[in-house]
Amino acid sequence: MFHTVNEPDHDSTGFFDLDLLTPAASLKQTPLHDFHRSQGGKMVEFAGWSMPVQYRDSHITSHLHTRHHCSIFDVSHMLQTKVYGKDRVKFMESFVVGDIAELKDNQGTLSLFTNTKGGIMDDLIVTKTDQGYLYVVSNAGCADKDSAHMQARLREFKAAGHDVDLEYLEESLIALQGPSMARVLQEGVGDDLSKLTFMTSVLTPVFGIPGCRVTRCGYTGEDGVEISVPRDSVVALTERLLANDEVKLAGLGSRDSLRLEAGLCLYGNDIDETTTPVEAALVWTIGKRRRQVRDFPGADIIIPQIKAKTQRKRVGLISNGPPIRQHTPILSPEGRVIGEVTSGCPSPCLKQNVAMGYVETSFSKAGTPVQVEVRKKMVPAVVSKMPFVPTNYYTGH
Repeated sequence: MFHTVNEPDHDSTGFFDLDLLTPAASLKQTPLHDFHRSQGGKMVEFAGWSMPVQYRDSHITSHLHTRHHCSIFDVSHMLQTKVYGKDRVKFMESFVVGDIAELKDNQGTLSLFTNTKGGIMDDLIVTKTDQGYLYVVSNAGCADKDSAHMQARLREFKAAGHDVDLEYLEESLIALQGPSMARVLQEGVGDDLSKLTFMTSVLTPVFGIPGCRVTRCGYTGEDGVEISVPRDSVVALTERLLANDEVKLAGLGSRDSLRLEAGLCLYGNDIDETTTPVEAALVWTIGKRRRQVRDFPGADIIIPQIKAKTQRKRVGLISNGPPIRQHTPILSPEGRVIGEVTSGCPSPCLKQNVAMGYVETSFSKAGTPVQVEVRKKMVPAVVSKMPFVPTNYYTGH
């Protein structure tokens, strides 16, 4: 998974325009900030943080390296939270649509914070650890909103006599993504990574650094992990991983095109408080028990939408020619506006433009021809299934 509220502008090629992005001044910094600069990182503002958009390699080179080898992404700007207490599952399920109770020890799930109107307040990963707490990773751009929301509910739960508490972690978080990840990381962990499947987690030393949590997940569509590591050890761990020729640093630019090829949503672009899980084609995140009990925020709006068609639906789009940008109108073959693009870029793997957006449900079937308006000209496009590029999540032998 990956996350922030505001996506930087794109240039005429569809990739990040490095000249237009805000210089990183007076922003929050991750513990890897100086290391990024020393490695040629181009630092920009992202959700209030100074983050690298790319390094010395081109965007396309970095993107393809991740697809064929593996890359390190600094995701320390994301909010990491521990939820303690015997009522922690009940507490978490008061916010999210997922069935947290059914998770096995050290298993995680992508879930959604929803509001009473059925809108998506954030997407997040919740892991049910065997250490007596839930480990939650949510978006940097939603950190203040999420924290306030959880603290308000915490006060309600405690006032009602429930046993629950929160701890916001100061650990760094790095993502190691790509097909050679397991071979690279296995050298530094005692646990057999072939037994660590997609969306499972383990607390283990990594290259001698104690107290690391390794979760097999990511935001690229490739096999990968996110490693929560003590902040004073993250530079050493990053340097140790980079000592392997398979590994390179990667920034926000390639991260965006990788997640788009994988059909993954960016909060604030593709999902927000005006979109429901059904409209966003994220019904699978809603647990079966939760659908029956209808005890999550917005359930009275969301559950009926599952059976009845919504007026709009999130879809993928493929086109040739000029790239499709966010906010680009989507039109029927006859020229009637039927929706809007929410994310788009040229695909380095497909060598075509890929995008996602919302269209009227009658136009949502894969293969449906549509048009997009790019620079006041109509460009043919076709509705496509997602992911655009096959994902390679590791589910076991």
